[in-house]
Amino acid sequence: MIRALRFLVRNWPLKVAAVLLSTLLYAGLVLSQNSQTWAGQVPIQVLNQPTDAVLVSTLPAVSDIRYFAPGDIASRLSSNSFTATIDLAGAKFSGSNPYVVVNVQVSSIVQGVQVIDWNPQVIQIQLDPLIRKTVPVVVDHGTVPAGLQVGTPALSATQVTAIGPESVVRRVIEAEAQVRIQPPGLDVDQEVDLVGIDAKGEVVSPVEFNPRSVHVRIQVGTELTTRPLPVNPMVTGTPGAGYQVASVSVDPPSVSVSGDANALAPLVTIDTAAVSISGASGTVTQTVGLELPAGVTVVGNATVTVRIQLRAVTGTQDLTVAIVPDGARSDRTYAFSTSTVTVTLGGTLAALDALDPTTFVATADVSTLDPGSHQVQLLVTVPAGLNLVAINPGTVTVTVGASATPLPSPSPSASPGAL
Repeated sequence: MIRALRFLVRNWPLKVAAVLLSTLLYAGLVLSQNSQTWAGQVPIQVLNQPTDAVLVSTLPAVSDIRYFAPGDIASRLSSNSFTATIDLAGAKFSGSNPYVVVNVQVSSIVQGVQVIDWNPQVIQIQLDPLIRKTVPVVVDHGTVPAGLQVGTPALSATQVTAIGPESVVRRVIEAEAQVRIQPPGLDVDQEVDLVGIDAKGEVVSPVEFNPRSVHVRIQVGTELTTRPLPVNPMVTGTPGAGYQVASVSVDPPSVSVSGDANALAPLVTIDTAAVSISGASGTVTQTVGLELPAGVTVVGNATVTVRIQLRAVTGTQDLTVAIVPDGARSDRTYAFSTSTVTVTLGGTLAALDALDPTTFVATADVSTLDPGSHQVQLLVTVPAGLNLVAINPGTVTVTVGASATPLPSPSPSASPGAL
């Protein structure tokens, strides 16, 4: 009995490991015999794509998905039962090395299905840094039908921003708006999407533009002409109380217009869209379009900048104010040739309306005058925001006399040693 027991426990770790290995091999054999393969394809979805990069690679589809599932579930599986993803969080890339190797993860959204293998499990992708570049806008109107003439295109924007992967955007030299001239000779007036063009004149993609489209206007006719016309700014409304228009300017002061000769003949100016100054109290600056007659287009930029400068309305006000002596002595008398004068103040109407006449006086400096008659210049302190226009009269005669009331005698003081 003891000998048998010793035989069982001898080298027991090896015996246990052998049992476990056998169990695992058996389980693998069972799984391999019961696993199935999905014959369709599942597109790869991208997770956490960097905001400063563009994925320029074409992602392959995942196929040969091996899975284990009960028979009743396996019969109902479709491509929608599986998800394939790559996670780009923390992907390291640069303009000099845009290639990144990532793992493909596949799982099933159906409970009870266990995915055990798929192809491919690792792929290489290209991440280009996202860049922006300003490019000019050009118009390609194609071949003009016989007998027609086209004017210079007018665009809502002459420059746009190209946005996209660095390897693509660096090739873009212009954004092209493609239009076609129709045989009936109809004017072009439409919103056109932009495409990127390289130095060879070929379309490049993927690239986006901001704005993604421009408005194109092209005059089409049989007898077109172009001539400059002054711009007439149209100002409407009334400024705020106490303000008036000081000046109106427009930049540019003139524009070149194109159109049929008969349409241009009666024109002497081109009006702007209305610019309102209702309630304004400062300078008003607006960029506005032009009011163009039918059949007339602007050569170049179709907007102008109107600048309207306002100023406060000014006026004058006469005040009758009293004369008061400045620096008068108590032992003198002062008599003025007139007790009041007329003071004229100028300034804005708001400042004049705010003036309190009861606190306003004219002063005469009598501090150095001896008895007798003297001509004294009057002084007026003008409140802030106002200016002195005139004092009438500007000088007055001041007669100085001795005071009838004697000065008080000094109080007697006790002599030294007095009790």
